[in-house]
Amino acid sequence: MALYDFHTHTCLGDGVLTPIELIRRAIVAGYSGLGISEHCGRGPMGRVLAEVRGDCELAREHWGFLALPGIELTHVPASAIPDLAAEAKSLGAAFVIVHGESPVEPVQPGTNLAAASCRDVDILAHPGLLDEEAAAAAAANGVFLEITAKFGHNVGNGRLVEIGRRAGARFLLGSDAHEPGHLLSESFALKVLLGAGLSLEEANQVLQVNAKEMFDRCVCRIGW
Repeated sequence: MALYDFHTHTCLGDGVLTPIELIRRAIVAGYSGLGISEHCGRGPMGRVLAEVRGDCELAREHWGFLALPGIELTHVPASAIPDLAAEAKSLGAAFVIVHGESPVEPVQPGTNLAAASCRDVDILAHPGLLDEEAAAAAAANGVFLEITAKFGHNVGNGRLVEIGRRAGARFLLGSDAHEPGHLLSESFALKVLLGAGLSLEEANQVLQVNAKEMFDRCVCRIGW
């Protein structure tokens, strides 16, 4: 089973590992590809992307492993999401995640819909009590909905699957890893997806098809 994860953090944000150590631990854990997506608003985007990209290039050159620099727009004004997502892409982000309306954080209402309506956003992370309008927008704009393995954020997974499936939206799995123990294993990844209400066939679609499509899109975007 291929294992891809786009939602991870390092010590450049609120994680504990340097980017290169996170990459190394992902390799040892059996990952096929990794995305590193630090929390950002407008201010630190350029610096963070440059620093993450440096270690991603180091891993690619010496280990032949593809890790990709991304951004997670976190607690930004909902109305600013289109401009910030476009700016992240212009600064070299391989992908953009938006920190959705998790039930355990005070994210501005309207963030889910703004992210789902933006074609420069790739993933809406842990959107909590997702509604039908945002799910339909995600389906229409090719924004993946994240089924999260992260404790607390994951309480909305069941509703997310039900409403997202009905809207025809597509799902990805994300660890939201901040430390080594948060990285996924094949068995745990499958448990999270099945526990969220996916069938085995749907879970395999998420892990083997959706994730590879997203990864290939990112690689193409930055020319690797």
